[in-house]
Amino acid sequence: MGETRLDLSRIQAARQVIDPVFLDTPLYRCEALEPGLGCSVSIKLETANPVRSFKGRGTEVVASVLADNGVRAAVCASAGNLGQALAWSGRGRRLDVTVVASRHATVAKLDRIRALGARLELVDGDHEQARERAAEIARHEGIRLVEDSLDIETCTGAATIGLELVRTPPSFDAVLIALGGGAMATGVGHVVKELAPGVEVICVQPLGAPAMTRSWHERRVVTTGPTNTIADGVAGRRPIPEVLGDLLLVADDAVLVREESIIAGMRMLLEHAGLVVEPSAALGIAAVLEDRDRFAGRHVVTIICGGNVDPAAYHGWVHA
Repeated sequence: MGETRLDLSRIQAARQVIDPVFLDTPLYRCEALEPGLGCSVSIKLETANPVRSFKGRGTEVVASVLADNGVRAAVCASAGNLGQALAWSGRGRRLDVTVVASRHATVAKLDRIRALGARLELVDGDHEQARERAAEIARHEGIRLVEDSLDIETCTGAATIGLELVRTPPSFDAVLIALGGGAMATGVGHVVKELAPGVEVICVQPLGAPAMTRSWHERRVVTTGPTNTIADGVAGRRPIPEVLGDLLLVADDAVLVREESIIAGMRMLLEHAGLVVEPSAALGIAAVLEDRDRFAGRHVVTIICGGNVDPAAYHGWVHA
């Protein structure tokens, strides 16, 4: 493997600072999904924790490092899940956390950020405007800016999912990973390629938010215009060069899926697995739905990365 920011020994050590509530999440074969997908399917469930997403793994590592270094305040931009997770991890370590988000973000996510004690500032634009405002706050107030995926701790924490995947039988042929900023894709992908190199690492992004996927295919940073997807958790449009560099080393493929496939995946996860998931968490299922021939006869695992939904919007999607 070429030059990467990730390190297997640091990923293994990260388990020692992550609250156990985020670790050793369920991994099981979901046979009820298989007739509709035409392949064996296992799911790695990252929603059964206090912030209902995988982000707590990364923020636990970030907050631990900040607290050890005497940092008392931090700010981040978030579509909702990172903000919740940093608020949760920061609260336990007496960090003052500010979260900047789009006022168009999922209301349930914003309400939970407030409930966890973080200061919440809303901007009128999208996630990229939130990133710019968070950086401005960090400069103006002299506090630590936490940048998801750029801060290697977020990738290291997410990578612990990979450790759990490769140590648990049965073996699988491919792992389908939601691709947004890239923390989960690079982290999990790194572990899989180090410890189970025969497994195909496939990253999945919505057609309406294709920046990182296009960047992977062109092997350079591609910035896109406004996003158009219900999968707000992966709706970035300005990839981080360092993260793209890591992704190029571990991803075997990056694919785009349509909105109708994402919704169909959410509906299948509800009807056949009893899981309420946010759109980003259904990307793996959507990828199989759009290319059944590719996965026929194989055993795939998909990471159910978040379950924070607006009830009204969710009902409209899955019951339409």
